[in-house]
Amino acid sequence: MNREIMPKAFSNHHHWYASTLDLLSATHTTTGTSNDALKPTLLYSYDHAIQGFSAALSPSELIKLKELTGVVSVQSDIPAYMDTTHTYKFLSLNPDFGLWPASDFGKDVIIGVVDTGIWPESKSFNDEGMTEVPTRWKGECESGTAFNSSMCNRKLIGARFFNKGLMANHPNIILRMNSTRDTDGHGTHTSSTAAGYYVEGASFFGYGYGTARGMAPSARVAMYKALWDRDGGSYASDILAAIDSAIKDGVDVISLSLGFGRIPLYLDPVAIASFAAMKKGIVVSVSAGNKGPDYSTVQHGAPWLLTVGASAIDRKFAGTLRLGNGVTIIGMSLFPENAIIQDMALVYNDTIYDCDSAEKLSLLAEYKIVLCANTRDPNIQIFNVCESEAAGAILITDVTLFLEAADIICPVIVLSPNSKELETLMNYVNHNSDLSASMKFQQTIYGIKPAPAVATYTSRGPSMELPSVLKPDLIAPGSRIMAAWPPNIPAADIKGVALSSEFNLVTGTSMACPHAAGIAALLKGVHPEWSPAAIRSAMMTTASTLDNTSGFIRDLGNNNKLATPLALGSGHIDPNKALDPGLVYDTSAMDYVRFLCSMNYTKDQFLTITRSSNYDCSTSSLDLNYPSFFLTIDVNASMSSPNTTIVREFQRIVTNVGDGRATYNANLTIIQGFFVTVTPDVLIFKEKYQKLNFTLRMEGRSGEENMVSYGSLTWVDVGEKHFVRSPIVATNI
Repeated sequence: MNREIMPKAFSNHHHWYASTLDLLSATHTTTGTSNDALKPTLLYSYDHAIQGFSAALSPSELIKLKELTGVVSVQSDIPAYMDTTHTYKFLSLNPDFGLWPASDFGKDVIIGVVDTGIWPESKSFNDEGMTEVPTRWKGECESGTAFNSSMCNRKLIGARFFNKGLMANHPNIILRMNSTRDTDGHGTHTSSTAAGYYVEGASFFGYGYGTARGMAPSARVAMYKALWDRDGGSYASDILAAIDSAIKDGVDVISLSLGFGRIPLYLDPVAIASFAAMKKGIVVSVSAGNKGPDYSTVQHGAPWLLTVGASAIDRKFAGTLRLGNGVTIIGMSLFPENAIIQDMALVYNDTIYDCDSAEKLSLLAEYKIVLCANTRDPNIQIFNVCESEAAGAILITDVTLFLEAADIICPVIVLSPNSKELETLMNYVNHNSDLSASMKFQQTIYGIKPAPAVATYTSRGPSMELPSVLKPDLIAPGSRIMAAWPPNIPAADIKGVALSSEFNLVTGTSMACPHAAGIAALLKGVHPEWSPAAIRSAMMTTASTLDNTSGFIRDLGNNNKLATPLALGSGHIDPNKALDPGLVYDTSAMDYVRFLCSMNYTKDQFLTITRSSNYDCSTSSLDLNYPSFFLTIDVNASMSSPNTTIVREFQRIVTNVGDGRATYNANLTIIQGFFVTVTPDVLIFKEKYQKLNFTLRMEGRSGEENMVSYGSLTWVDVGEKHFVRSPIVATNI
């Protein structure tokens, strides 16, 4: 449209566009076709991308539109094809440069996944174009119920199942599927997130349409089924057996989207088994837990683990709401039907605005769209709407967990309070008496800002079991992640009718964990000589603390305030930067042993983890060579003596993994309440793999209750090619 000739009668171009379509509506009257379904539908009214709008038109309306004053050009809409289900693009993985081609997309790296099993027929586990299974692989493809060894291939190279512990705890249990076949969906989803092959035309009922692929699409997958929640539960004995087999079979990375809560290391099956895996050079990625947003809820505090929290990304699944005045609003929705609710009455009054009764909604909003105010639990409101005879609903809520993870099982569009969209809606409601609206679903919008953001549900530090190490280590995409799903397990439900899909949207740190596992596999492919600690260090020191507005990452679970390292660890995972980190903080098994020596464990507790009592504990130290600096202050001592000066020194060793000679300068950010120094503040490396020491010293006071002070140390090389960043945190939480 040519805005320069927009009639002055219109206050803005949105109204002009709506009026333009109204002129087309008159065509129906003159031709005698007054069916509402034939009216032109405004989809989007653009502000910046183009000067114009998009609309659904009939062929005759298209001809009429071209004749109207102000119309510059009209083009048919064409389909757009994504190259993924989006998280790879959000993480800047590119087939032409960076970590993907450098690692040959994870070729021949083996990812072991301990989970609920796998659906081998999924296209995500197709082995087309893959080379023969590496000869070092020692695993098996076990037969069982509805699963035989021929179902493995060059992508899915191993399948085992473990349920003896389950059977012992429930002697009379009858398993629905005594095999590695997935009867839950979780395992199929996580394994395809880590290493799924390319699948064109993937979507969740039209949402997120594109070509699905995992983080390491050429890596191999080995599934170890040890979680049987739909049959009776999951037990440590089975999980330990699964990890044990994975180590024996020769996996390079293990992905564990599971946990046992906050328990001491010597009682934690994951901490114990992963110590053995670490000694074999295996990277173990684990989920931080879904107990957020409270502090001290993070699980998996062991320093030899890669503990992964969850983020929300820049993708929004949406529905469009066209008001009676022609203005279009976009809100969140995941209603899994290609439904259009056309020109229905919109109801908003004191009697039903709470949406607290399906009976009242059926009586007063039958076949109408109801506006539900932000006054009740949105889960209850949406249940009442779905149980009523209302045609649909507009739900207003500020419950972030609902916005991040809720299922939408009937025609509902969700708006946030204080949003421009709600302001537009209420302006229409308050200035018009004859209210109407139309709804359309299955919309996907990319580039939402700000993103990433720390997810509400992701567990926060500090670790109650190991308060001397900052956890989580980093965050990765976890909210509404689309990946493969068994078609016989419902992916959605509409009023009791189960709907199946080959892909599903699932939320949790369970989804973040395999993202990190897949990226660790890529790094393993490029740097097979790196230790698990070096790979974790590369991922942590290159993680980003900025979102796509160039502002600091915010926390959805803390009123959108700036996220602290207790929520995001070192930052948001950045795969391409991790490829070439410059320096790494490496840690050996003996370093972890010296760390455990300082934990005041009994001999038996120590032996449980290390498997040996012959270690020398004369040089024990809680000061582990970790890529972060974490000072915990005893809250009782700080309250009784608030003016006591606290001094802490951290000793670190960094290894130059760059190209030969390099000089790095220390860059410190200010930490409120503390004076921080680094000695030396210049590191001069003469060759690759050279190691240099430095000391970071913190001095300050304990501060007020629930104090979290943080900053960072960044080693910057001359030429500013590498920025090796580590968070510094002091807290009395």
